[in-house]
Amino acid sequence: MPIVTSKEMFEKAYKGGYAIGAFNVNNMEIIQGITEAAIEQRAPLILQVSKGARSYAKHVYLMKLIEAAVEDAEQSAGFALPICVHLDHGDSFEICKSCIDGGFTSVMIDASSKSFEDNIALTKQVVQYAHDHGVVVEAELGTLAGVEDEVNVSAEDSSYTRAEDVQEFVERTGCDSLAIAIGTSHGAYKFKPGTDPKLRFDILEDVSRRLPGFPIVLHGSSSVPQEFVQKINANGGNMPGAIGIPEEQLRKAAEMAVCKINIDSDLRLAMTACIREYFNAHPDHFDPRQYLKPARVAIKDMVAHKLINVLGCNGKA
Repeated sequence: MPIVTSKEMFEKAYKGGYAIGAFNVNNMEIIQGITEAAIEQRAPLILQVSKGARSYAKHVYLMKLIEAAVEDAEQSAGFALPICVHLDHGDSFEICKSCIDGGFTSVMIDASSKSFEDNIALTKQVVQYAHDHGVVVEAELGTLAGVEDEVNVSAEDSSYTRAEDVQEFVERTGCDSLAIAIGTSHGAYKFKPGTDPKLRFDILEDVSRRLPGFPIVLHGSSSVPQEFVQKINANGGNMPGAIGIPEEQLRKAAEMAVCKINIDSDLRLAMTACIREYFNAHPDHFDPRQYLKPARVAIKDMVAHKLINVLGCNGKA
């Protein structure tokens, strides 16, 4: 199976009450860990690339690695694993066009920081070009707080999605899915210690009522497992107060209209925790293969947990 769009994935997810995992990738080990978990769990998969990842690893390297993952899945598992390649937080028409021309099957145009009319205009421009090339488009209404790669939004500048705007926005832009802001946040510091993290399910319900059957996306949805934070801190790290989205709330969102849940920080935490622990246990080792191999396993185990217990998409490929 070639790399696919998310259209059929989302249709099945909406009807089935589960969500597709959209995992950010930066290098070979991360791509391998994610896809190995998806193969074992027979789960459809979105591998997404940020502007920062393209700058770090280069577009051509990431695409060749993802193509290798598709080929390896067919050879090792004996079945075609549906994989969508998605641009995460594209901030201009130019970067979206570059990714479309470079083989991506899905792009996000994030014009959420602009006015409503400017957001519509830029999103519509991307949609027209993408659809002419068989590519689907994710847009965003509402602004998430937090810091991750190219995204840096203060709490004061963040805003919940206005449900009364979504129908007009989707109709005028023609976008294929919509990221909304209901209380998630980018990065590993989503809430202050001692607070009770709660997503605004009332907004999600209102949005889904106004857009029946339309796929909704949640960004900033890492749960920041405390086992990783504790392991990092116990091995020379300094991450006090890192708190994420409770997994049971993400599972509830997946059972509703949310068809795509983005996970990035948890990948970084799993990998970093494993490597820090390895360095402490083996101070004499210097071969990257020695510490990247267990780090890859840590990614695989964490992703498998998400596919089964949070997204509910295992067995759906």
